[in-house]
Amino acid sequence: MENDKRDYKKENKELKEEIGNLQRRVKDAGFPVLILFDGWESSGKGFMVNELITEMDPRIFKIKVYEEATEDEKRKPFLWRFWQGIPSKGSIHIYIHSYYKNIMSGNRLGKPIAYDDVKDIELFEKQLVNDGTLIIKFFLEVSKKNQEDRVKKLASSKYTDFRVTENDWDQIKRRKEYKAMFSEILSITDYEQSHWNIISTDKKQKAINEMLTTVKKMIEKRLENGIGEKEATPETHTEYIKRESNVLGSVDLSKKLETEEYQDRLGKLQLEAKEVAYALYTKRIPSIIVFEGWDAAGKGGAIKRLTQEMDPRGYEVIPISAPDSTEKQYNYMWRFYKHMPKTGHMTIFDRSWYGRVMVERVENLVSAGDYMRAFDEINSNEKHVANFGTLIIKFFIHIDKDEQLRRFNDREEDPDKNYKLTDEDWRNRDKWDIYKEAIEEMLARTNTPYAPWVIVEGNDKYYARIKVIETFLKMAREKLNKA
Repeated sequence: MENDKRDYKKENKELKEEIGNLQRRVKDAGFPVLILFDGWESSGKGFMVNELITEMDPRIFKIKVYEEATEDEKRKPFLWRFWQGIPSKGSIHIYIHSYYKNIMSGNRLGKPIAYDDVKDIELFEKQLVNDGTLIIKFFLEVSKKNQEDRVKKLASSKYTDFRVTENDWDQIKRRKEYKAMFSEILSITDYEQSHWNIISTDKKQKAINEMLTTVKKMIEKRLENGIGEKEATPETHTEYIKRESNVLGSVDLSKKLETEEYQDRLGKLQLEAKEVAYALYTKRIPSIIVFEGWDAAGKGGAIKRLTQEMDPRGYEVIPISAPDSTEKQYNYMWRFYKHMPKTGHMTIFDRSWYGRVMVERVENLVSAGDYMRAFDEINSNEKHVANFGTLIIKFFIHIDKDEQLRRFNDREEDPDKNYKLTDEDWRNRDKWDIYKEAIEEMLARTNTPYAPWVIVEGNDKYYARIKVIETFLKMAREKLNKA
């Protein structure tokens, strides 16, 4: 027995030191690591994490404890709070409980598996892994006797009784039901890109070293193999467009409104938009409005006219530019999830995540594999948000090349507007045809029933602004009627 204890301590010390060294190599290699600890209540998630971090540099790791969502968190899609906690490049984040708590909680007993949530989790993990994240998942088992003994011991002390919840007693009481639910969920969420490591904690010393060994081996394997380049969809964008559509080519850019008609209609529509936005607020329907389009297409003017009469407390406009140095350390969707609206509120994106498949693609800022995968990733993220009940409207304001040149020249000559014109605008114009192909594929691949694209004829600004407001009113009222 004494020899076993010495052997355990020696192995334990060596493993911790090796993990401390590996953490520094992770930082140098620049890939994120996400380690999840889920499992039975009182199965030892806390002491396992404590053992894991003993020799780690606290500047490089973070611990996130996810209990029940707060009331404010419940007003956003359930993955929102976990997107906030994803690791940046070269860092390690440790979750005590995770997004799996959402589908493993006691209120799910006796109910069908929440397959929408399961699918969202699968795609979330897949997106992180494809972006280079190493995900290590632990599910901690504990026997009924040991669980009950641990809960009773915690409950008997005034210093630890606060840690015992109704869920602890409920799991002991309904253990067979929980076990069946856990087994099924573990089976269907044991993904190729993120397998479960199931560890019994009945023998703590053995469990600790098994966990440490798993972390060590998985990090070593990643360091040895590298992140690697994921294969792109074999079909090129040109082949896809030839087969699918030529949306922009069929847009009638001659549509226009005379000044008098525009002014007559604008004020009335803006008051209606104010009323509808208030109705969305009172019915707690969140809404996302995306504006994309060519440089100088009129996105800013359309946003201003849409929101002019709305209560500014109910909406937020997020102008998107190139990611800064901090944002580049995270998955590209991270900076957008920060701004997802809560129930009843509206977020308007002046440019958006679609930069991944337009400017980042055309300017060769990402690989072919990255932007080809992004189509499915974007659709999946929008589906997740739509499943929460969010109204999603996506506008692409289209103008022709001649109209763009005219607007560029006007901006250049107007001292109040020439700040809007940059050298980058002229460079983008030189790549008009390349951008057009990328835009065509974007429109074709990401036009979905839950997040459709609306092409706005933008050569005439008056017509474009009215169409934007009328489309918002139509789609918002349809959403309200279904609420």
